[in-house]
Amino acid sequence: MRKSSLRRACVTLAAVSSLALAATACGGTTKNNSGSDESAAATSTAKADPNAALKKGLTVGFLPKQVNNPYFTSADKGGEKALTELGSKYKEVGPSSATDTSGQVSYVNTLTQQQVNAMAVSAQDPGALCTALKQAMSNGIKVVTYDSDTNAGCRNAFVSQASAEDLGRTEVQLLAEQIGYKGEIAILSAAQTATNQNTWIGYMKEELKDPKYKNVKLVKIAYGNDDAQQSFQQTQGLLQQFPDLKGIISPTTVGIKAAAQYLSGSKYKGKVKLTGLGTPNDMRQYVKNGTVDAFELWDPAKLGDLAARTAVALVSGQITGKEGETFKAGDTTYTIGKDGVINLGKPTVFDAKNIDQFNF
Repeated sequence: MRKSSLRRACVTLAAVSSLALAATACGGTTKNNSGSDESAAATSTAKADPNAALKKGLTVGFLPKQVNNPYFTSADKGGEKALTELGSKYKEVGPSSATDTSGQVSYVNTLTQQQVNAMAVSAQDPGALCTALKQAMSNGIKVVTYDSDTNAGCRNAFVSQASAEDLGRTEVQLLAEQIGYKGEIAILSAAQTATNQNTWIGYMKEELKDPKYKNVKLVKIAYGNDDAQQSFQQTQGLLQQFPDLKGIISPTTVGIKAAAQYLSGSKYKGKVKLTGLGTPNDMRQYVKNGTVDAFELWDPAKLGDLAARTAVALVSGQITGKEGETFKAGDTTYTIGKDGVINLGKPTVFDAKNIDQFNF
Protein backbone atom coordinates (compact mmCIF):
# COMPACT_ATOMS: atom_id res chain seq x y z
CA MET A 1 0.00 0.00 0.00
CA ARG A 2 2.33 2.62 -0.57
CA LYS A 3 3.66 5.10 -2.98
CA SER A 4 5.48 8.12 -1.73
CA SER A 5 2.23 9.86 -0.87
CA LEU A 6 1.06 6.95 1.22
CA ARG A 7 4.19 5.24 2.31
CA ARG A 8 6.00 7.82 4.39
CA ALA A 9 3.60 7.65 7.31
CA CYS A 10 4.41 4.09 8.17
CA VAL A 11 7.58 3.11 6.36
CA THR A 12 9.42 2.45 9.58
CA LEU A 13 6.91 -0.21 10.44
CA ALA A 14 7.27 -2.45 7.45
CA ALA A 15 8.30 -5.36 9.56
CA VAL A 16 6.19 -8.28 10.70
CA SER A 17 3.12 -8.90 12.79
CA SER A 18 1.22 -5.78 13.76
CA LEU A 19 4.18 -3.67 12.71
CA ALA A 20 3.97 -5.02 9.22
CA LEU A 21 0.35 -4.05 9.27
CA ALA A 22 1.25 -0.55 10.20
CA ALA A 23 3.10 -0.23 6.97
CA THR A 24 -0.14 -1.20 5.36
CA ALA A 25 -2.31 0.55 7.84
CA CYS A 26 -0.95 4.00 7.30
CA GLY A 27 1.02 3.63 4.17
CA GLY A 28 -1.76 2.79 1.80
CA THR A 29 -4.87 4.17 3.17
CA THR A 30 -5.89 5.91 0.04
CA LYS A 31 -5.36 5.78 -3.69
CA ASN A 32 -1.72 5.78 -4.64
CA ASN A 33 -0.81 8.92 -6.52
CA SER A 34 2.07 7.45 -8.41
CA GLY A 35 1.08 8.80 -11.71
CA SER A 36 -2.01 7.68 -13.35
CA ASP A 37 -0.47 5.77 -16.23
CA GLU A 38 -3.12 4.88 -18.74
CA SER A 39 -5.94 3.24 -16.88
CA ALA A 40 -6.49 -0.39 -17.68
CA ALA A 41 -10.20 0.25 -17.40
CA ALA A 42 -10.00 3.04 -19.93
CA THR A 43 -8.29 0.87 -22.50
CA SER A 44 -10.84 -1.90 -22.18
CA THR A 45 -13.31 -2.28 -25.04
CA ALA A 46 -15.58 -4.52 -22.97
CA LYS A 47 -18.95 -3.24 -21.88
CA ALA A 48 -20.24 -3.89 -18.40
CA ASP A 49 -23.49 -5.79 -17.89
CA PRO A 50 -24.60 -5.10 -14.32
CA ASN A 51 -27.28 -7.77 -14.66
CA ALA A 52 -24.89 -10.52 -15.68
CA ALA A 53 -24.98 -13.61 -13.49
CA LEU A 54 -21.97 -14.15 -11.25
CA LYS A 55 -19.87 -16.99 -12.59
CA LYS A 56 -19.04 -19.95 -10.38
CA GLY A 57 -16.17 -22.38 -10.41
CA LEU A 58 -13.59 -19.64 -10.85
CA THR A 59 -10.10 -19.62 -9.37
CA VAL A 60 -8.91 -16.37 -7.81
CA GLY A 61 -5.30 -16.11 -6.66
CA PHE A 62 -4.45 -13.82 -3.76
CA LEU A 63 -0.95 -12.37 -3.76
CA PRO A 64 -0.34 -10.33 -0.60
CA LYS A 65 2.75 -8.29 0.07
CA GLN A 66 3.81 -10.89 2.58
CA VAL A 67 2.40 -14.27 3.56
CA ASN A 68 2.13 -15.21 7.24
CA ASN A 69 1.66 -11.55 8.12
CA PRO A 70 -1.32 -11.22 10.52
CA TYR A 71 -2.77 -8.30 8.57
CA PHE A 72 -2.72 -10.10 5.24
CA THR A 73 -3.76 -13.37 6.82
CA SER A 74 -6.89 -11.62 8.05
CA ALA A 75 -7.47 -9.91 4.70
CA ASP A 76 -6.99 -13.05 2.66
CA LYS A 77 -9.21 -15.12 4.92
CA GLY A 78 -11.90 -12.57 4.19
CA GLY A 79 -11.28 -13.18 0.48
CA GLU A 80 -11.36 -16.95 0.93
CA LYS A 81 -14.65 -16.82 2.81
CA ALA A 82 -16.24 -14.66 0.10
CA LEU A 83 -15.06 -16.93 -2.71
CA THR A 84 -16.37 -20.02 -0.94
CA GLU A 85 -19.72 -18.28 -0.58
CA LEU A 86 -19.69 -17.38 -4.28
CA GLY A 87 -18.89 -20.95 -5.35
CA SER A 88 -15.36 -20.26 -6.50
CA LYS A 89 -11.88 -21.37 -5.47
CA TYR A 90 -9.32 -19.41 -3.47
CA LYS A 91 -5.57 -19.84 -3.55
CA GLU A 92 -2.81 -17.81 -1.96
CA VAL A 93 0.80 -17.38 -3.02
CA GLY A 94 3.35 -14.79 -2.04
CA PRO A 95 6.77 -13.89 -0.68
CA SER A 96 7.79 -14.25 2.96
CA SER A 97 9.38 -10.80 2.88
CA ALA A 98 7.43 -7.58 2.46
CA THR A 99 10.26 -6.13 0.37
CA ASP A 100 10.79 -9.04 -2.04
CA THR A 101 9.45 -7.28 -5.12
CA SER A 102 11.14 -9.66 -7.55
CA GLY A 103 9.48 -12.48 -5.66
CA GLN A 104 6.09 -10.85 -6.15
CA VAL A 105 6.77 -10.59 -9.87
CA SER A 106 7.57 -14.31 -9.97
CA TYR A 107 4.31 -15.12 -8.21
CA VAL A 108 2.34 -13.01 -10.68
CA ASN A 109 3.94 -15.03 -13.46
CA THR A 110 3.14 -18.26 -11.63
CA LEU A 111 -0.54 -17.35 -11.32
CA THR A 112 -0.58 -16.39 -14.99
CA GLN A 113 0.94 -19.74 -15.97
CA GLN A 114 -1.62 -21.51 -13.81
CA GLN A 115 -4.33 -19.70 -15.77
CA VAL A 116 -6.28 -18.41 -12.81
CA ASN A 117 -9.38 -16.43 -13.71
CA ALA A 118 -8.38 -13.44 -11.60
CA MET A 119 -5.77 -12.34 -9.13
CA ALA A 120 -5.93 -9.97 -6.17
CA VAL A 121 -2.56 -8.33 -5.54
CA SER A 122 -1.25 -6.08 -2.77
CA ALA A 123 1.66 -4.49 -4.60
CA GLN A 124 5.00 -3.88 -2.93
CA ASP A 125 5.84 -1.31 -5.59
CA PRO A 126 3.53 0.68 -7.88
CA GLY A 127 5.51 0.03 -11.05
CA ALA A 128 7.64 -3.06 -10.60
CA LEU A 129 4.80 -5.54 -11.13
CA CYS A 130 3.34 -3.76 -14.15
CA THR A 131 4.93 -5.76 -16.95
CA ALA A 132 3.90 -9.05 -15.34
CA LEU A 133 0.40 -7.83 -14.53
CA LYS A 134 -0.15 -6.50 -18.04
CA GLN A 135 0.90 -9.87 -19.38
CA ALA A 136 -1.67 -11.49 -17.11
CA MET A 137 -4.38 -9.16 -18.37
CA SER A 138 -3.41 -9.82 -21.99
CA ASN A 139 -4.06 -13.49 -21.19
CA GLY A 140 -7.59 -12.66 -20.09
CA ILE A 141 -6.90 -12.65 -16.36
CA LYS A 142 -8.66 -9.94 -14.36
CA VAL A 143 -6.38 -8.08 -11.96
CA VAL A 144 -7.55 -6.41 -8.77
CA THR A 145 -5.17 -4.62 -6.45
CA TYR A 146 -6.11 -4.27 -2.81
CA ASP A 147 -4.55 -2.43 0.09
CA SER A 148 -1.58 -1.28 -2.02
CA ASP A 149 -2.04 -0.16 -5.58
CA THR A 150 -0.03 -0.29 -8.78
CA ASN A 151 -0.06 2.32 -11.49
CA ALA A 152 -3.61 2.47 -12.78
CA GLY A 153 -2.81 0.96 -16.15
CA CYS A 154 -1.54 -2.24 -14.59
CA ARG A 155 -4.81 -3.57 -13.19
CA ASN A 156 -8.56 -3.48 -13.73
CA ALA A 157 -9.56 -2.07 -10.35
CA PHE A 158 -8.11 -1.06 -6.98
CA VAL A 159 -9.93 -1.79 -3.73
CA SER A 160 -8.87 1.01 -1.38
CA GLN A 161 -9.14 0.78 2.38
CA ALA A 162 -10.92 4.10 2.88
CA SER A 163 -11.09 7.54 1.38
CA ALA A 164 -8.80 10.27 2.66
CA GLU A 165 -11.80 12.41 3.48
CA ASP A 166 -13.46 9.71 5.56
CA LEU A 167 -10.26 9.09 7.49
CA GLY A 168 -9.66 12.76 8.24
CA ARG A 169 -13.19 13.68 9.19
CA THR A 170 -13.99 10.62 11.28
CA GLU A 171 -10.92 11.07 13.46
CA VAL A 172 -12.11 14.56 14.39
CA GLN A 173 -15.59 13.22 15.02
CA LEU A 174 -14.27 10.49 17.31
CA LEU A 175 -12.16 12.85 19.40
CA ALA A 176 -14.81 15.55 19.61
CA GLU A 177 -17.29 13.06 21.04
CA GLN A 178 -14.74 11.97 23.63
CA ILE A 179 -13.98 15.51 24.84
CA GLY A 180 -17.58 16.70 24.75
CA TYR A 181 -16.97 19.05 21.81
CA LYS A 182 -14.96 21.42 23.98
CA GLY A 183 -11.28 22.11 24.59
CA GLU A 184 -7.84 22.31 23.05
CA ILE A 185 -6.65 19.50 20.80
CA ALA A 186 -3.43 18.67 18.97
CA ILE A 187 -2.41 16.42 16.10
CA LEU A 188 0.59 14.10 16.31
CA SER A 189 1.50 13.34 12.72
CA ALA A 190 4.31 11.44 11.02
CA ALA A 191 6.71 13.36 8.77
CA GLN A 192 5.94 16.97 7.94
CA THR A 193 6.24 16.08 4.25
CA ALA A 194 4.07 12.93 4.36
CA THR A 195 1.48 13.56 1.69
CA ASN A 196 -1.14 11.19 3.05
CA GLN A 197 -0.86 12.61 6.57
CA ASN A 198 -1.16 16.15 5.24
CA THR A 199 -4.18 15.21 3.15
CA TRP A 200 -5.93 13.73 6.18
CA ILE A 201 -5.00 16.74 8.29
CA GLY A 202 -6.48 18.98 5.60
CA TYR A 203 -9.79 17.18 5.96
CA MET A 204 -9.52 17.39 9.75
CA LYS A 205 -9.24 21.16 9.46
CA GLU A 206 -12.22 21.24 7.10
CA GLU A 207 -14.25 19.18 9.56
CA LEU A 208 -13.33 21.52 12.39
CA LYS A 209 -14.91 24.42 10.49
CA ASP A 210 -18.33 22.95 11.21
CA PRO A 211 -20.14 25.12 13.81
CA LYS A 212 -20.56 22.14 16.12
CA TYR A 213 -16.81 22.33 16.79
CA LYS A 214 -16.87 26.02 17.70
CA ASN A 215 -15.52 25.25 21.17
CA VAL A 216 -12.79 22.91 19.90
CA LYS A 217 -9.45 24.56 19.19
CA LEU A 218 -6.59 22.96 17.27
CA VAL A 219 -3.52 24.37 18.99
CA LYS A 220 -0.65 22.51 17.33
CA ILE A 221 0.40 19.91 14.78
CA ALA A 222 3.44 18.01 16.00
CA TYR A 223 5.59 15.62 13.98
CA GLY A 224 7.06 12.41 15.33
CA ASN A 225 8.43 11.25 11.96
CA ASP A 226 6.96 7.80 12.53
CA ASP A 227 9.68 7.15 15.04
CA ALA A 228 8.47 5.67 18.34
CA GLN A 229 10.88 7.63 20.53
CA GLN A 230 10.33 10.93 18.73
CA SER A 231 6.57 10.46 18.86
CA PHE A 232 6.76 9.67 22.59
CA GLN A 233 8.79 12.85 23.17
CA GLN A 234 6.45 14.94 21.03
CA THR A 235 3.51 13.76 23.10
CA GLN A 236 5.34 14.76 26.27
CA GLY A 237 6.17 18.13 24.72
CA LEU A 238 2.58 18.80 23.72
CA LEU A 239 1.38 18.29 27.27
CA GLN A 240 4.11 20.50 28.70
CA GLN A 241 3.34 23.26 26.21
CA PHE A 242 -0.43 22.96 26.53
CA PRO A 243 -1.31 21.88 30.08
CA ASP A 244 -5.04 22.25 29.32
CA LEU A 245 -4.91 19.96 26.30
CA LYS A 246 -8.00 17.77 26.11
CA GLY A 247 -7.19 15.46 23.24
CA ILE A 248 -4.72 14.24 20.63
CA ILE A 249 -5.31 12.79 17.18
CA SER A 250 -2.49 10.67 15.78
CA PRO A 251 -3.24 9.46 12.23
CA THR A 252 -0.29 7.07 12.21
CA THR A 253 0.02 3.69 13.88
CA VAL A 254 3.49 4.51 15.21
CA GLY A 255 2.39 7.81 16.66
CA ILE A 256 -0.79 6.63 18.35
CA LYS A 257 0.99 3.72 20.02
CA ALA A 258 3.83 5.94 21.26
CA ALA A 259 1.36 8.55 22.52
CA ALA A 260 -0.60 5.84 24.32
CA GLN A 261 2.59 4.57 25.93
CA TYR A 262 3.35 8.03 27.28
CA LEU A 263 -0.17 8.77 28.46
CA SER A 264 -0.61 5.40 30.14
CA GLY A 265 2.31 6.10 32.47
CA SER A 266 1.47 9.72 33.17
CA LYS A 267 -0.96 11.77 35.25
CA TYR A 268 -2.84 12.46 32.02
CA LYS A 269 -4.06 8.87 31.64
CA GLY A 270 -7.80 8.92 31.05
CA LYS A 271 -7.86 12.72 31.19
CA VAL A 272 -6.32 13.56 27.84
CA LYS A 273 -8.18 11.65 25.15
CA LEU A 274 -6.30 9.96 22.33
CA THR A 275 -7.55 8.64 19.03
CA GLY A 276 -6.30 8.12 15.48
CA LEU A 277 -5.24 5.21 13.31
CA GLY A 278 -3.99 2.14 15.12
CA THR A 279 -4.02 -1.63 15.02
CA PRO A 280 -5.98 -3.67 17.56
CA ASN A 281 -2.92 -5.68 18.60
CA ASP A 282 -0.90 -2.52 19.24
CA MET A 283 -3.67 -0.70 21.07
CA ARG A 284 -5.49 -3.46 22.96
CA GLN A 285 -3.68 -2.96 26.27
CA TYR A 286 -4.28 0.80 26.18
CA VAL A 287 -7.99 0.36 25.52
CA LYS A 288 -8.25 -2.15 28.36
CA ASN A 289 -6.32 -0.02 30.86
CA GLY A 290 -8.40 3.08 30.17
CA THR A 291 -5.81 5.14 28.30
CA VAL A 292 -7.74 5.07 25.01
CA ASP A 293 -11.52 5.01 24.55
CA ALA A 294 -11.67 4.35 20.82
CA PHE A 295 -9.56 4.55 17.68
CA GLU A 296 -10.04 3.47 14.11
CA LEU A 297 -8.69 1.67 11.09
CA TRP A 298 -10.26 -0.47 8.41
CA ASP A 299 -11.11 -4.14 8.87
CA PRO A 300 -8.70 -6.11 6.66
CA ALA A 301 -11.12 -9.07 6.43
CA LYS A 302 -13.70 -6.78 4.82
CA LEU A 303 -11.01 -5.49 2.47
CA GLY A 304 -10.18 -9.03 1.33
CA ASP A 305 -13.86 -9.83 0.99
CA LEU A 306 -14.43 -6.87 -1.32
CA ALA A 307 -11.30 -7.67 -3.35
CA ALA A 308 -12.61 -11.19 -3.96
CA ARG A 309 -16.09 -10.02 -4.88
CA THR A 310 -14.66 -7.37 -7.19
CA ALA A 311 -12.57 -10.02 -8.96
CA VAL A 312 -15.60 -12.25 -9.51
CA ALA A 313 -17.68 -9.29 -10.73
CA LEU A 314 -14.94 -8.44 -13.25
CA VAL A 315 -14.68 -12.00 -14.56
CA SER A 316 -18.48 -12.20 -14.76
CA GLY A 317 -18.69 -9.00 -16.81
CA GLN A 318 -20.78 -7.07 -14.30
CA ILE A 319 -18.06 -4.41 -14.28
CA THR A 320 -14.99 -3.58 -16.36
CA GLY A 321 -13.37 -1.14 -13.93
CA LYS A 322 -14.58 2.05 -15.57
CA GLU A 323 -15.54 5.08 -13.51
CA GLY A 324 -19.24 5.22 -12.68
CA GLU A 325 -19.94 1.49 -12.92
CA THR A 326 -21.77 -0.02 -9.97
CA PHE A 327 -21.97 -3.53 -8.59
CA LYS A 328 -23.26 -5.27 -5.50
CA ALA A 329 -20.85 -6.98 -3.13
CA GLY A 330 -22.63 -8.69 -0.28
CA ASP A 331 -25.24 -6.27 1.02
CA THR A 332 -23.51 -3.15 -0.28
CA THR A 333 -23.56 -1.48 -3.69
CA TYR A 334 -20.25 0.07 -4.71
CA THR A 335 -19.55 2.69 -7.34
CA ILE A 336 -16.22 2.64 -9.14
CA GLY A 337 -14.42 5.94 -8.94
CA LYS A 338 -11.71 7.62 -10.99
CA ASP A 339 -8.94 5.32 -12.26
CA GLY A 340 -10.90 2.24 -11.22
CA VAL A 341 -10.75 2.93 -7.49
CA ILE A 342 -13.31 1.31 -5.20
CA ASN A 343 -13.42 2.56 -1.61
CA LEU A 344 -14.23 0.01 1.06
CA GLY A 345 -16.09 2.58 3.13
CA LYS A 346 -15.74 4.32 6.45
CA PRO A 347 -13.10 3.03 8.84
CA THR A 348 -13.92 0.55 11.59
CA VAL A 349 -13.95 1.95 15.11
CA PHE A 350 -12.30 -0.22 17.76
CA ASP A 351 -13.17 0.04 21.43
CA ALA A 352 -13.44 -2.14 24.52
CA LYS A 353 -16.57 -3.83 23.20
CA ASN A 354 -15.10 -5.21 19.98
CA ILE A 355 -11.31 -5.05 20.11
CA ASP A 356 -10.89 -8.70 21.12
CA GLN A 357 -12.66 -9.77 17.93
CA PHE A 358 -9.64 -8.68 15.87
CA ASN A 359 -6.11 -10.06 15.58
CA PHE A 360 -3.82 -7.88 13.48
